[in-house]
Amino acid sequence: MSDMISITTLRQAFEAGEDVERLAPLHPGEVLREEFMVPLKLSAGAVAKALGLPRSRIERIVKEEIGISTDTALRLARYFGTSHQLWLNLQADFESETLLSEIGPELDRIEPLPAVAA
Repeated sequence: MSDMISITTLRQAFEAGEDVERLAPLHPGEVLREEFMVPLKLSAGAVAKALGLPRSRIERIVKEEIGISTDTALRLARYFGTSHQLWLNLQADFESETLLSEIGPELDRIEPLPAVAA
C-alpha cells in the first residue's frame, strides 16, 4: 500500500509547474469508443447485442452522457478481455476529478481530524 501514489500527490507534483495545461477528465466512454470500438470497427448496436444490453446504453456511454455501472463493467471486461476494474477505475477517476473541480473549495474548508498517537 505504501508504494501507491495518491491522486493528490500526483496533482501536487504537476501543479508545481505553472505552464502545465490541465486536461479535462477522461470519460470511460471515450476509452470505449476510441480504444475499442473504433479500432475494431464495432457499432454501439454490435457491442450492445454482444453484451445483452440495450443499444441506447452503449450509445449514451460513448457519447459521454452516462457512466459505466458495475454491471456494464463486468460485461465489457468479459467481451473485450479486460478486467472489470479497468472500467470501474476509469469511471471512479472521472467522477472524482469532475467532482473535485466542483467542490474543491468546500473540501479545503474541512479541517482534517488530527492524527491520534497509537
